Amino acid sequence: MIHFVLLIVCAVAIYLSCEWFVNAVEWLGQRLKVGKMAVGTVLAAFGTALPESVVTLVAVTTGTTEEAKNIGVGAAMGGPLALATVAYGVTGAVLLLKRRRERLLVLADTGMPPSGPDSGEALGEEKDMKRLAKDQQWFLPIFIVKVSLGLVAFAFKPALGVLFFAAYAVYFWREIRSSRADEGDEEDEELEPLKFQPKKASPATWAVVAQTLASLGVIFLAAHYFVAQLDVIGPMLGLSATVTALLLSPIATELPEIMNAVIWVRQGKIKLALANISGSMMIQATVPSGIGLLFTTWHFDGALLWSGIITMAAIVYLLATMRAHKLTPARLATAAGFYVVFAVGLIPILS
Repeated sequence: MIHFVLLIVCAVAIYLSCEWFVNAVEWLGQRLKVGKMAVGTVLAAFGTALPESVVTLVAVTTGTTEEAKNIGVGAAMGGPLALATVAYGVTGAVLLLKRRRERLLVLADTGMPPSGPDSGEALGEEKDMKRLAKDQQWFLPIFIVKVSLGLVAFAFKPALGVLFFAAYAVYFWREIRSSRADEGDEEDEELEPLKFQPKKASPATWAVVAQTLASLGVIFLAAHYFVAQLDVIGPMLGLSATVTALLLSPIATELPEIMNAVIWVRQGKIKLALANISGSMMIQATVPSGIGLLFTTWHFDGALLWSGIITMAAIVYLLATMRAHKLTPARLATAAGFYVVFAVGLIPILS
C-alpha cells in the first residue's frame, strides 16, 4: 500500500512543481528575449527533458552488463513514443473538456450558445500549425535514421552519435532565430507574478533562475521516485519487468512534459503546450540517441522496433493534420490511440 501512496504523492509533487516551473520559464524567456514558441520548444523542453537524458547517460555509462545498458536504449525509444501518443492525446483530451465546459458555462449563464471556438474547430492560427508541423518534419527523418541504425551493425556506427547532437544544435539555433524574428508579431501578454516574488510586478533575475532550478530539481527527484514505485507496483499487478519498462516507465518519465502541457492548456496557452511537447520530442530524438549510439551496440529487438513503427505512424498522422490545419482537440486526443495499438501489439511480441 505504501508504494501506491508514494506514487500518488510523487504525481502530485510533479504537478505542483511543474506549475512553478512553467511560471518561472515564461519569465526566463522574457529575460532572454526569446519568443513564446521558443519558450515551449527550447527552454521548457530542455528543462524537462534534461533529467531523462541524464538517466540514459547514467544507464549506458555505468551499466555493468549489456542488459543494463539496454535500459538506456529503451528509454531513448520510449520517450518519443510516449510524447507522440500519450502527451499529445492527454493535451487534446484536456482541451476538449475545457472547451466543452466553457460552452456549457456560457450556455447556463446566457441561455444562448456561445460564439467562441467549439470542439470541432482547428487549433491555433494556420501559421502556428505550420510552425509546429516543421518540428514534426525535423523529427520524422531524424527518428527514421535513429530506428534504421538499430537494425544494422558496422564499425563506425558509434561515431554517428555526434551527428545527433549536431542535429539538435541546428534545431536549437533555428528555433531561437525564428522566435526572435517573430517576436515583434506576437502580442504582449501579462505574465503571472513569479511565485518566489509574488508582490513584484517585475521579479529579480536571480529569483527567476532560482525558481527555475529549484522546480526542476523537485521534478527530477519526484519523477525518479515515481518510476521507482512503478518498478515495484508492476510485478505486484502481475506485469513483467519488460512490460513495465516498455509501457509504464515511458509515461512516467514524460510526466513532467504532460503536466506542463495540461497546466498551459488550463491557462489558455495552447501554443506553449503544443510547443513544449514538440520541442521535447526533438530532444528525445537526438540527445539520448546520440548517447546511446556512443556507449551501446544500439541493436533493436522486436519490441523496440515496434515502438519505433508506432511512433512514426503517430507523427505521420499529426503532421498530416497540422499541415492541413485540421488539428482539432478531438483529433489530437486520437493520438493516444496509437499507444493502445502499441500495447496490444506487444502481446504477441513478448509472448
